[in-house]
Amino acid sequence: MADERVLRFVLGDQLSRDLSSLSDADPKRDVILMAEVSGEATFVRHHKKKIAFLFSAMRHFADDLRAEGFEVDYVKLDADDNSGELGSALALAIDRHQVRRVVMTEPSEVRGLEAAENWREELDADLEIRSDTRFLASHEDFVAWATGEDGQHPNSLRMEYFYREMRRRTGYLMSKGAPEGGAWNYDAENRKALADTVAIPTRPVFKADDTTREVVELVGTEFADHFGDLEPFDYPVTRDDALAYLDWFVEEALPGFGDWQDAMKQGEPLLFHSHLSSLMNCGLLGPRECCDKAQAAYGEGKAPLNAVEGFIRQIIGWREFIRGVYWLKMPDYANSNALDATRLLPGFFWTGETKMNCLSQAISETRANAYAHHIQRLMVIGNFCLIAGIDPKAVQEWFLIVYSDAYEWVEMPNVLGMALFADGGFVASKPYAASGAYINRMSDYCDRCSYKVKKKEGETACPFNYLYWNFLDRNKQLLKQNHRMGLIMGSLDRMSADRLKTVKSDSEAFLEGPEMRSDYT
Repeated sequence: MADERVLRFVLGDQLSRDLSSLSDADPKRDVILMAEVSGEATFVRHHKKKIAFLFSAMRHFADDLRAEGFEVDYVKLDADDNSGELGSALALAIDRHQVRRVVMTEPSEVRGLEAAENWREELDADLEIRSDTRFLASHEDFVAWATGEDGQHPNSLRMEYFYREMRRRTGYLMSKGAPEGGAWNYDAENRKALADTVAIPTRPVFKADDTTREVVELVGTEFADHFGDLEPFDYPVTRDDALAYLDWFVEEALPGFGDWQDAMKQGEPLLFHSHLSSLMNCGLLGPRECCDKAQAAYGEGKAPLNAVEGFIRQIIGWREFIRGVYWLKMPDYANSNALDATRLLPGFFWTGETKMNCLSQAISETRANAYAHHIQRLMVIGNFCLIAGIDPKAVQEWFLIVYSDAYEWVEMPNVLGMALFADGGFVASKPYAASGAYINRMSDYCDRCSYKVKKKEGETACPFNYLYWNFLDRNKQLLKQNHRMGLIMGSLDRMSADRLKTVKSDSEAFLEGPEMRSDYT
């Protein structure tokens, strides 16, 4: 019935007024349910700052809905009747409000959707699960592109081809049907090393209010043994602050983002990066408004094309493509391990205590901020895990735990496909493996490292140098079939037997040595 009261169930990564489950919500009739549950905070032991960010953002979003006139049934973590599970919270709310109909937007992860489909069978109410319309490409859109049903069959399922289709569809950076500036991709212009003379923009600080301070205290008590630093906590948690942070990025950091988006600098975790992914992935910002702001800056001459194109590509290209891959390939994708990597995750991934300064920097900053930018994740942390042969399941669980923007839909394909080549090349056209020379070129980390980046062998040589060649040799049968690896595999073939023997012995000594101990308490 049209006037029947409806329970609208909003999950913790759905903090958007544009949510499909709220599109027809009536504040005079409906009630909105939100719940903080320990099951979601502990199915992996999430970074303390990630939990605090989401709980605080949820509470502020609930306040915004109340200000609109909605009744919000908000279940706090420490409520007496909180069983710790979303399904139980929903069942209790149905009983409390005596409703016969529930509407929700589909969960972002397979496990969540499976749970919701089970609720539909078990609950004493009709449950409608709506599509998540916050993305620019629906599941059906991606499948149609990937299979050629839309008439635009790609040469291969590569992000670049999908990105071009998304540019055409959305109109971003397009001029009379052609890409702005004459090229689709300006990535080659986005790889400059960061000189000491370049000024890093000063980030705004968002002071914690009473709600956030209450959440921080709660998380510090309930999740004290979880990874990561909880304080200082100064990240935006409201819609208004998220918009302010977007405005700051576009005005102050976006102009330099293109040139230096691949750079790394000691003690500078954010540089020119947007730091907006957590806000987008929980719903406080939408992808369209982020792209609109960036394109407007280009149109007004306030940001160069290589910066704006790179930023928009991350959103309508990578973000949408990765989500499409996740839903296309799951559930089997989770078990991908094309390179048969089985090594345990080293203990220093939890402490940051390693003599390899690049890894120490990236992991220590992750521990402090629940964040590391994409080159730290891919070309330092991911690269090391790839060439050291770390078990993909261990790596993807670590990424899911430590980053505030990590949800399975975005974390898993990035780790398995981009970082580890564990899917055999479905996402990436070649492994993103590199020696220490790349890290030295793109950062100042090597200047302060215990190892010597220009040394190729021996105890003081950079481990990335010999592990890189050991990785190529260990996987040569598979990698020789990859046309993009032909040049480097040819170099491997020309390597002398003595040199290759040293590579293997140095690699074995390191991989079985104290740096790689897996124990951690």
